[in-house]
Amino acid sequence: MPASNTASDPAPTPAPTSEPTRHARGSRGYRRVNLALFAAGFSTFAMLYATQTLLPELSARFDLDPATASLSVSVTTGALALAVIPVSMVSERWGRSRVMTVSVFAAALLGVLAAFAPDFATLVVLRAVQGVALAGLPATAMAYLAEEVDRPSLGSAMGLYVAGNSIGGMGGRLVTGLASDLGGWRIALVVVGLLALGSAIAFRVLLPASRNFTPSTMSAARLTGVLRSHLADPVLRRLYLLGMIFMAAFGTVYNYLGYRLLAEPFALPQTVVGAIFVIYLAGTFSSAASGRLVGRLGHRVTLWTAAAITATGALLTLPDNLALVVVGLIVLTAGFFAGHSAASSAVGLRAREGRAQASALYLAAYYLGASVGGPVGGVAFHGQGWTGAVLLVLVLMAAAGVVAAGLSGRPVRSPSPAPARARRPHAHARSAA
Repeated sequence: MPASNTASDPAPTPAPTSEPTRHARGSRGYRRVNLALFAAGFSTFAMLYATQTLLPELSARFDLDPATASLSVSVTTGALALAVIPVSMVSERWGRSRVMTVSVFAAALLGVLAAFAPDFATLVVLRAVQGVALAGLPATAMAYLAEEVDRPSLGSAMGLYVAGNSIGGMGGRLVTGLASDLGGWRIALVVVGLLALGSAIAFRVLLPASRNFTPSTMSAARLTGVLRSHLADPVLRRLYLLGMIFMAAFGTVYNYLGYRLLAEPFALPQTVVGAIFVIYLAGTFSSAASGRLVGRLGHRVTLWTAAAITATGALLTLPDNLALVVVGLIVLTAGFFAGHSAASSAVGLRAREGRAQASALYLAAYYLGASVGGPVGGVAFHGQGWTGAVLLVLVLMAAAGVVAAGLSGRPVRSPSPAPARARRPHAHARSAA
């Protein structure tokens, strides 16, 4: 008697797909990913540079020269640079979402606490600890995007994430400029901390659960091997160096912009100086457009273009003309964010394994550029005024052009080993970048 098809028969199970499901552009999940990381990027950059607009006030309050006052920014970016690789290891075991969540909430609370520092030394210590807390988001966000977003949509998603960073940097400076005029630097830091806390809540609510993350325990030996493999890749080395150079130039300009605009011949009030940072919107648009430009021109030409735009913007800020200074800052900001977006997205495309560590190395170099560029820029500014700061930017952008020349004309791709039967003893390997 043939078996009947009853309800007790097991239902056929679909064959497993060979490719994990990823969020594609236009999908609901893709929109939620972008909104969540936009909120997290906003929170991170608002806190990371919360004291940048306040540097002249900190100099006056604690009797500091510009280079010393800039330590309130440099220690935060430096601590982030040192912590980003260890935190990326934690994300391999605990998960990207969990690490990012702890990061944004802890950093927001530390930001509020920093407002109550009794002296500058305590403020610097709290800002350093906050930098360690902030490392969780940038250490894992790019790896999360590389795992959860499909490759054709990755460039745009990365651009939108960087756009959130730019708006966070702008919003944090706008808020601190206004709040410091109304109640001083302590009130400014409290307001930024509370704003960051709200953004952290939005991030946690919006972020989709990871679909493609597989927990792993990475030993110290394994980590060392992964880091060595990334550092042995000449393309990744160039991308890391480019991130460092671009950030050193950008930090030089924005660390000491307030000192110039508050002094003669401009003599602007602090609120207006803070409002100048609305210029960060130029970075929002240029970072989103950078992904499309890479698809058309390749990473090398895109990075050359970004360096040229950044240098042009720096030159435009030289005359003592406020309109030209504003135009120059718009141009410089657009160039910087285009270069950063192009370099960071290329890292995600290039790394075949250990993407969190590849991204962490990029960000360590990137924030090291901010940490070193701040004091070096302070020396240039202290010695030669604004002209010295601009000359340093020009030298750095020329260096960026030289480094980018080592990339090929095609968009960066991960190296794909040839099949064994196609390998020849004397064949020359083609660059995958």
